[in-house]
Amino acid sequence: MKTVVITGAAKGIGLGIAELLIKEGYNVIINYNKSEKKAKEIEEILLKQNYNNFRIYKADITSRDQIKNLFDFTIKEFKSIDVLINNAGIDQIKQFIDITDRDWNNIINTNLNSIFYTCQEVLKYMLSKKKGLIINISSIWGITGGSCEVHYSVSKAGVDGLTKSLAKELGPSNIRVNSIAPGMINTDMNKNLVDEEVKEIINNIPLERIGEVIDIAKCVKWLIEDNYTTGQVIQINGGWNI
Repeated sequence: MKTVVITGAAKGIGLGIAELLIKEGYNVIINYNKSEKKAKEIEEILLKQNYNNFRIYKADITSRDQIKNLFDFTIKEFKSIDVLINNAGIDQIKQFIDITDRDWNNIINTNLNSIFYTCQEVLKYMLSKKKGLIINISSIWGITGGSCEVHYSVSKAGVDGLTKSLAKELGPSNIRVNSIAPGMINTDMNKNLVDEEVKEIINNIPLERIGEVIDIAKCVKWLIEDNYTTGQVIQINGGWNI
């Protein structure tokens, strides 16, 4: 069975992906950094359900050294790395004029530079085997741009650019690279929105509802099972931007 590494997987979309893949029998590394309490709670729940095809591992994905340690741990535990899912990311709502250098660098480093690091390091394993899959979780804002989220939107647009370029470069090595660009998904990242803001968004979504993490997880599962899709930015947003 394939081994999957998921960054930022102790909550939200990452956790939804991890839970589905674990239950489907994949070996899964649940990476976390600051959400240690949540990660250990998930570990306890899954062990009680008699799943042992997963491990939790603390690593700051903005540190290349910690990423190397994460992948070394994965190889030690499961002997391979077949799929990397770059899910970890942060957001900040702030008017462009008020964004500080620190704000900008924090978003870019966490959301974009980290993927540069993880992709470079994981390819040390994938290229030798001439196979692999990288899935980057981007955002609708990387496609349309988001008001008061310029730095976040730029970081996610960069992720999609990296995805397409890397897919071209790695195709001859039988390594596929794709992005999934969620719209409004029911996670803690959107808990800062008040009811009226959510209602306004829903009014602009043809399916008239926000998405759930399982919607993203099912797409990830399909991409793992597929063998001919690469260089794509797959939008899962209920038709929000059509």
